[in-house]
Amino acid sequence: MDIIDLVRGVVRMDRPVLFQDRIVSKQEVNISPDDRGYVFGDGIYEVFRIYNGKLYETEAHMQRLLRSAQGVMIELPYAPDALLQRLQELLQRSNIQDGILYMQITRGVAPRAHLIPDGLKPVLYAYCSPLERPLESMQRGISAATVEDIRWHRCDLKTLNLLPNTLARHAAKQRGASEVIMHRDGRVTECSSSNFMIVRDGVLRTHPANQWILHGITRQVVLRLARELSIPVEEEPFTLSDLAQADEAFITGTTTEITPVVEIDGRKVGSGTPGEITLRLQQAFEQTIREL
Repeated sequence: MDIIDLVRGVVRMDRPVLFQDRIVSKQEVNISPDDRGYVFGDGIYEVFRIYNGKLYETEAHMQRLLRSAQGVMIELPYAPDALLQRLQELLQRSNIQDGILYMQITRGVAPRAHLIPDGLKPVLYAYCSPLERPLESMQRGISAATVEDIRWHRCDLKTLNLLPNTLARHAAKQRGASEVIMHRDGRVTECSSSNFMIVRDGVLRTHPANQWILHGITRQVVLRLARELSIPVEEEPFTLSDLAQADEAFITGTTTEITPVVEIDGRKVGSGTPGEITLRLQQAFEQTIREL
C-alpha cells in the first residue's frame, strides 16, 4: 500500500497539524484554491517514519527535502534547523509512537498562470498519523506487475506531481498485484512509491541514484547495511530479462521498510518465498530501529 492507502481517514479533524507558523487543529486550516500546489502540483513533500515516538533517519530526510526544494526553486519557509524544531514540536503534540509525519511545502498562492510570480510565500502543511508496521507483508511477501515508466525526467525530486505513480499503482491493482515495477525501454527503475532491488548469485542489484529514481532514505540504509554485512552491491541498471532470473527481490520505502516481492507478472521469484539475503537485511534494519 502507498502512503494514501495507509493513512486514509486517520488524520482526525482534532489532531494537531502544522500550518505555516502555527500548530492548530485541522479544522482551522484554510488552504486557498489559488494555491499553486492545488492548481499545478507545484510543491514538494517529505514523509518521515516515526518509531517509538522518534523520527527515523531525520538528517537524511531533511537533506533530501533541501535537495528537492533547490531542484524546483522553492524557498523553504524556515531555515532547516528551525523547520526541524517545528516538526519535533508537532511530533510531541501529536503523541504518536508508531506512524508517519507527512510534510508538504507548496510554492504559494497566486492567480493561476504558468509563469511563476516573484515574491510568493511558500505554504507549509504537516501532520502526524499513526501507522502500524507492515509486518505481514514483510514476512510473506507481495506480488508485483511490470509497467512502462512514463514519468518525467526528474524522478529524484520528491514533488507533488504523482499522477503517473497513482495510475501505475491502479494498473497493478487491476492485475491483482500489490505494487508495480516500472521500466524505461526494458531497464528497470523503481516502483510507484518505493525503490526496488533484486539479488542474483548473491549480489544485490539496484538502479543507481540518478534522475530516474527517487533517492530513497530506506534504500540508502539498506545499501549501507548490505556493505556492513559484506553483501556485494551493484548500483547499475538491469533489465526485465535480469529481473526474470532474479533469486530474490524486494522493495524498500519509509512505510514499507524491506518488503519481499515473491511474484512478478504471475511468476514466482526464486522459490516464491522471502530469500536469505532479504531476511538478513530485514534483521539488520530491525536493529537500527531498536537503536533509536
